[in-house]
Amino acid sequence: MTNIFKTLYIKSTGYSYTHLGRMFLRMFVGVMLIQFALRQLVHPDDLSRMLPSINGMISEGTLIAVLVVEIACSFFIMVGFMTRVMVVPPFIIMLLAEIHSLASSAIPAYDMTWNSPCYIPMFFLGIYFFILLVGPGKISFDYFISLHFIHLADHDEEEELEEV
Repeated sequence: MTNIFKTLYIKSTGYSYTHLGRMFLRMFVGVMLIQFALRQLVHPDDLSRMLPSINGMISEGTLIAVLVVEIACSFFIMVGFMTRVMVVPPFIIMLLAEIHSLASSAIPAYDMTWNSPCYIPMFFLGIYFFILLVGPGKISFDYFISLHFIHLADHDEEEELEEV
């Protein structure tokens, strides 16, 4: 019985599916942000009144820019193309959304409940920061493109991609 437990424990903790996990997280955050953007498309008038104007753009222009960034960057993040670059624009948008929602809220930040709308941008910020740190993994276009460049330059794959 103890051998079965030891074997099960070692197999459950020793094997890691990091690249599959990174792909799942990229897909998850991409789908979540796309459906978030599509919900904004359904009610653009309500949302454009709530959005602040950024860089002198009217709020409708801000909404269109945000929607384009959310949909385009989500697609690129999902397929793993230029992932670390494509994470930056939605990260900035979510950071601005968090700052705006905290500044415009009548409730102080320390007194907010778990279902406050301020938590949604914070969840996205955490996921985007994680993807920015760990990268897309081996199940992505970024990895295959980097392999292509490495083979074109006649370099060793093991040396160039130490911990991908």
